[in-house]
Amino acid sequence: MAKKPGTRPKNEFVFFDVIYEDGSQRSNRRVPAELLGGPAKDEPARGFIIEQDREIAEKSGRLPLPIKSIRRAGARKK
Repeated sequence: MAKKPGTRPKNEFVFFDVIYEDGSQRSNRRVPAELLGGPAKDEPARGFIIEQDREIAEKSGRLPLPIKSIRRAGARKK
């Protein structure tokens, strides 16, 4: 059953764009907001996304791609 609009807690997840070594990109990868912040800021997101990639690769029977960079979705390039 669908939830009513406005009943989902906001800021539960932070979205990241992931760039892989082969040049491919995956957008809007969800990372729990509770992992981020503190002195490491967005660095824990990399570990979380790497673990997601391992699980996806295991299910698909392919090797996970090495990550070149990650940035918050909507953030401007430096």
